Amino acid sequence: MVDNLHIVSSHRSVLIIIAIGLLIIGCEDTRSVPGPYPTKGLASWYSSGETASGDKFDPAAFTCALRKRGFGGYYRVCNEGNGVCVVVRHNDFGPAKRLFDQGRIVDLSEAAFSRIADLEDGLISIIVTPVTAPSSLIFDTRRQAYNI
Repeated sequence: MVDNLHIVSSHRSVLIIIAIGLLIIGCEDTRSVPGPYPTKGLASWYSSGETASGDKFDPAAFTCALRKRGFGGYYRVCNEGNGVCVVVRHNDFGPAKRLFDQGRIVDLSEAAFSRIADLEDGLISIIVTPVTAPSSLIFDTRRQAYNI
């Protein structure tokens, strides 16, 4: 009888832990970049850290962080100030909620940001549009970027 009570008590503890975990996950802010595309907003850059997708962060790669689930998609990010665009692969989750609430919708890798603006600019107005995989685009080896 005592063993049965211990088993029931253990099962209740496990169920409580699972319930708390589900509540925490349910409270996570998972708002995506507002649609429909194309979407206007602000972009910044970052050069270190770990990615939410598990990819090793590479500041020289053309990647981005979006507040959107489902890594691996490609996006064209155009600087509204100069019209220069870059295609980046989505491999991270961001920007932080407080920055997203202030209008920042994408964080670009150092290489991607420097392709469309000076790093000293820090924050720029951009337009984000999903695109097909870069294999369908023409890679310009002189510019080291996809022609879009």
